[in-house]
Amino acid sequence: MSDAPVWLDTTLPFEERADDLISRMTLEERVSQMVHESAEIERLGIPSYDWWSECLHGVAGAGIATVFPQAIGLAATWNTDLMGLVATVISDEARAKHHDSARNGDRGRFKGLTFWSPNINIFRDPRWGRGQETYGEDPYLTAQMGVEFVKGLQGDDPRYLKVAACAKHYAVHSGPEPLRHKFDAIVNERDLRETYLPAFEVLVKEAKVESIMGAYNRTNGQPCCAHERLLREILRDEWGFAGHVVSDCGGICDIFKYHKYVETPEEAAAIAVKAGCDLNCGEIYQHLCKAVKMGLISEETITRSLKRLLLTKFRLGMFDPPEVVPYAQIPIEVNDCPEHRALALESARQSIVLLKNEDALLPLSGDLKCIAVIGPNADDVEVLKGNYCGTPSVAVTPAEGIRRAVTENTEVICVKGCELIGADDSGFAEAVAAAGKADAVIMVMGISARLEGEEKDAEDSEGDGDRVDITLPGRQEELLKTICATGKPVVLVLIGGSAIAIPWADENVPAIMMTWYGGEEAGTALAEVIFGDYNPAGRLPVTFYRSLDQLPHFEDYSMKGRTYRYFESEPLYPFGFGLSYTTFGYGNLKLSAETIQPGESITVSADVTNTGSQDGDEVVQLYISDAEASFPHPIRQLAGFERIHLAAGESRTVSFTVQPRQMCIFDDDGQRLIEPGEFKISIGGGQPIATTGENAFIVGKFDVAGKVTEIE
Repeated sequence: MSDAPVWLDTTLPFEERADDLISRMTLEERVSQMVHESAEIERLGIPSYDWWSECLHGVAGAGIATVFPQAIGLAATWNTDLMGLVATVISDEARAKHHDSARNGDRGRFKGLTFWSPNINIFRDPRWGRGQETYGEDPYLTAQMGVEFVKGLQGDDPRYLKVAACAKHYAVHSGPEPLRHKFDAIVNERDLRETYLPAFEVLVKEAKVESIMGAYNRTNGQPCCAHERLLREILRDEWGFAGHVVSDCGGICDIFKYHKYVETPEEAAAIAVKAGCDLNCGEIYQHLCKAVKMGLISEETITRSLKRLLLTKFRLGMFDPPEVVPYAQIPIEVNDCPEHRALALESARQSIVLLKNEDALLPLSGDLKCIAVIGPNADDVEVLKGNYCGTPSVAVTPAEGIRRAVTENTEVICVKGCELIGADDSGFAEAVAAAGKADAVIMVMGISARLEGEEKDAEDSEGDGDRVDITLPGRQEELLKTICATGKPVVLVLIGGSAIAIPWADENVPAIMMTWYGGEEAGTALAEVIFGDYNPAGRLPVTFYRSLDQLPHFEDYSMKGRTYRYFESEPLYPFGFGLSYTTFGYGNLKLSAETIQPGESITVSADVTNTGSQDGDEVVQLYISDAEASFPHPIRQLAGFERIHLAAGESRTVSFTVQPRQMCIFDDDGQRLIEPGEFKISIGGGQPIATTGENAFIVGKFDVAGKVTEIE
């Protein structure tokens, strides 16, 4: 019989082992484990551990790693299977890096197994600098992509987690960045339940996400990291969340320092832990021992939070011999391997959204005599990465991708023409000269993580991370107009993490595409699309507005007038939009019933045919609208999607099951209900609005026979 303590006995349940380990700790030792830089407890053989790691689109901050497209670009693929593969690769590299670092005595930041990704906030306003980290503006798309990301990170072993994922920032959080430490996001119950909470609920219930990160802001008066209703009543009691909650970094300090919700660090630490925030990214929880002496919190409440944290460590196998933890055997050689680079390329391909292709300008011939690649983003490696990124061993810029793709008889001239920002037009003459020599011009423009990102990280942002304008910055539009005036064929390539208002370009430039922050193989993927080696099929995960005049005030958290679900004007490009080099037709719409009882699901199917001459992908989208709702509700909302590949002339039947929850509306108290009446559905390659262009759609309807409020 082993003399090892109970907590080291791998045959026992994790709960029993955690209880035993806690019983051996002093109060001071328990508290030392509740900050992100958890201390070593030498007498128990517990090494130090930093809980802070990031993997938004690849392992970040830990040296060389495969860099995938930024999260918003992954969302633009509308491909959940691909998302699962990407997350599996990320978790492979994460495990390999962790064990390699631990073997070398490195237990520092970004070397752990607890990853503070994904960001599933709703990208409600294009000004928000961190919107690039999200999966866009729609709760359903966000939830579906988020579920696959979490599952790919956490693995499928019945006992051990591969890594621990963290859904952030809970809740009602999406800017403004300069105000996040003191801002109170006021939101009504309908918007809370209809928009801000659904993705979190799905990731808790379906993906079993191990961790939730509380937001900096207050929601309806109470700091999110000490929010009794959000953290206890909804997250744990209603949804059954069993993992741990971590504060955003410095979020507990904000409670007393900026929100002025309490006066002291002891009070802030106590109310946060009592509400259910278990881990402090920061140092304020070091005041918990004093808070106990002051009678602000009990040792039992501290122990409850510590147990949740230790259970995560046990599930990760951090107290078990490597030979019994399946993921501990992943070798460091998988990091940045050719197979992972190939997946980064495939992800970049699938993320590209073709917005315009007048007179089929694209694809270009690969044997033109001369191509000019012009613009501030044309040959910049940094612009490929977005924020929260790793370091690619090799990164292919747009200019480099084009150079590699053309024949040796084609000259490629690359000039900036202008900087990303600023008023300098001294490079215009060189750009015009390059265009004059060229048979075609590729303008690579947009924004970068210098202009949008987290507070203080986007060094050139006028809005401390946020964008104060959504048009092309600096002299870029003037440069674009100047080059178009030469009469040469122009392709506009936009790089960025959010919507860019380009109404002039939409009117005057024949071909336009959005490539996001495309990761290490962005340039290769772009060249494949430009020269026809890949048929683009990405779709917008956000609405592209014509101007900020179409939007409410940034600090207004009401959803009225925001996102495609509530926007009543005409967008520049709608959510879900994207073109192809081929065409698709829809027909034979079928519903499993014309009338259903409340609480029943309904199956919808349609035949999709590639009616063009090229093989290609189509993103089949289903939207639903309650035609007779008695409460305010979305104009339409996404209820299903699938990315499929069809050869030229090929047809396939695609089916979706619409669940009762997708037919719900919310009353003024946030109560979910289904009312009797007519529901309209549409299936197509985009939304059922005129601006979907070539993307066909078909429309049907069904009736719900009664009313129900108890909906799972």
